[in-house]
Amino acid sequence: MTESTAPQSDHRTVLLRGGEVHSPADPFATAMVVEKGHIAWVGSEGAADAFATGVDEVVDLEGALVTPAFTDAHIHTTSTGLALTGLDLSGARSLADALRFVREHSAAHPGGQMLLGHGWDATRWPEQRPPSRAELDEATGGRPLYLPRVDVHSAVVTTALLDLVPGVTDLAGFHPDAPLTAAAHHAVRAAAHAAVTPAQRREAQSAALARAASLGIGSVHECAGPEISDEDDFTSLLALARTEPGPRVVGYWAEQVTDEKGAERIRELGAAGAAGDLFVDGSLGSHTACLHDPYADAPATTGSAHLDAAAVAAHVAACTEAGLQAGFHAIGDAALGAVIDGVRTAADRLGIARVRAARHRIEHAEMLTPETIAAFAEFGLTASVQPAFDAAWGGDDGMYAQRLGAERARTLNPYAALLRAGVPLAFGSDSPVTPLDPWGTVRAAAFHRTPEHRISVRAAFTAHTRGGWRAVGRDDAGVLVPGAPADYAVWRTGELVVQAPDDRVARWSTDPRSGTPGLPDLGPGAELPVCLRTVVSGRTVFAGPNG
Repeated sequence: MTESTAPQSDHRTVLLRGGEVHSPADPFATAMVVEKGHIAWVGSEGAADAFATGVDEVVDLEGALVTPAFTDAHIHTTSTGLALTGLDLSGARSLADALRFVREHSAAHPGGQMLLGHGWDATRWPEQRPPSRAELDEATGGRPLYLPRVDVHSAVVTTALLDLVPGVTDLAGFHPDAPLTAAAHHAVRAAAHAAVTPAQRREAQSAALARAASLGIGSVHECAGPEISDEDDFTSLLALARTEPGPRVVGYWAEQVTDEKGAERIRELGAAGAAGDLFVDGSLGSHTACLHDPYADAPATTGSAHLDAAAVAAHVAACTEAGLQAGFHAIGDAALGAVIDGVRTAADRLGIARVRAARHRIEHAEMLTPETIAAFAEFGLTASVQPAFDAAWGGDDGMYAQRLGAERARTLNPYAALLRAGVPLAFGSDSPVTPLDPWGTVRAAAFHRTPEHRISVRAAFTAHTRGGWRAVGRDDAGVLVPGAPADYAVWRTGELVVQAPDDRVARWSTDPRSGTPGLPDLGPGAELPVCLRTVVSGRTVFAGPNG
C-alpha cells in the first residue's frame, strides 16, 4: 500500500474493554489495547486490569463487538459522492418516477449548470425502457444532463449535452434513440465531468469517504482511469485522504503500460498499480460484456472487446517487470478467456513465479468457468468481486437471467468454487453501481441466489476485511492481532454465532468449544449491525451518537 494514502496515526494508548473482540489471537477476547496506531494486545477482561493505569484512555464497550474495519476493494469515490449529494435514480420504480426525479432535481438547481445523475435501471421498471432524449429535454427544460445507467457502461443524455461534444454523432456507440455506449459514451462522460468544479469534486469526495467511515469501512480502493475520471480527480482524492481524517485510499489508475516509462507514470500519479477498471469488456446490463455466445435478449450481439490477449500479455509483462501490480475489468466469459490467455503468455515469457508474486487482480470476474477458475489459482490472480451484484441482479427472474437466460445466469459469481480452488477474494461494492454496504455484502455472499455459490459468513467477512489488504500486497493487516494496524470498527449487534462447517448457511453453532470468534447473525430477517465507531490507524474517523 502506498504510504502517501495512509492517514496519520494517533500516538495515544487506548484500552477497549467490556465487549467482544473478533480476533484469531484469542477467540474469547473481550479487551484490546491500541498503541501508536497499532494493535498492542488482545485478551480477556481480567488481564486488561494490568493496562488500566498505563493508558491515555479507557473505552467501555458496554458489550459492543469490535472487528477489523472493512475494506471496499472497488469504489469510484467522486461518482459515489455525486450520487449522495445529487440526483440518485436508484429509488425510481418506474420510468415516470425517474422523469419526476429529474424534473424535481432540475427545479431545485436552477441555472445553466450541468446536471449529473446516476442509478437508473430500466430492467426494474414496468415500461422496460430508459428515458428518451426528448423526454429528458422536456424534464430538464433543455439543460445539459448526463445520466449513466446503474452499471455506468451506458448513459442517456440531453440534446444540450450532445451539443457540447462536437462529432459525437460520428463516434462508435452513438444511438439517436437509445443509450450511448463505447466511444460516444466516453466522450459525453468526459464533457460532463469537466463541468464539475474543484469545490463540487471535493464536496463529493468528502461525502463519499464520510459515508464509508460511517459504515465501518476503513479502507477503499479507488478504481480510476482516463476512461472513467481524470488525473485531477484522482490526485485530488489522494491528497484529500492524506490531509483529512477518514478511510485509507488506495488508488489504482487504469492505463495500459507497455514499458518502464509507462510504469513510472503510474507511480508518479501515486497509484498502487495499473489496474482497476482497465476495460477488457463492458457490462451485462448494457449488453457490452464480451461473451462467447450471444445475449439471450439481444441475439445479434456478443458484446464489446476492448483489449485482446496480446494487449493483456503486454500489459502484464511490462507491469511484472517493473514491479507493479496489473489488473483488468473483465466480466464476460470471452473477456475472461482473453485475460487468462494474456496472463499465460506473460508467464511463459517471464516465468510463472514472477507473475504470481506480482498479485495481479481482476475486477468483477462474473462469468467464470472451471477452466478460468483453475487459471486464476495457477497464476495467483486476485478476484476483486461484488456480491451485491448477485443480490441485485441474480435469480431466475433477475437481470442476469434476462440477458443470458436462466441456465447461464446460474453460473455467475461462483464464490464457493473460487475459494475451493484457493483463489484470493477481495470484496467491494463498485459504488455507486451498488451502495456502500459491507454487512449487506457479506450477507449477499453467504446467501447467494444460487445456493452452490454460497460461502460461509466467516469466509465472506475475511474477503471484505483481510482480503482487501492482501489484494494490495499486505498480509499483516485486516485482522486484530498484535502488530497489525489499528483499523477497527465498533458495532451494536445482536447475538454472535459461529457457522457450522458442515452447512454454510442453514445451521449455526454457538458452542464455545469451537474456539472460533463469533460474527453477527446475518440470516434472513436479522438486523444488520450498526456502526458506533470507526478507527483508522488508531485515529477515530467516525463516531456515532453512542460511539
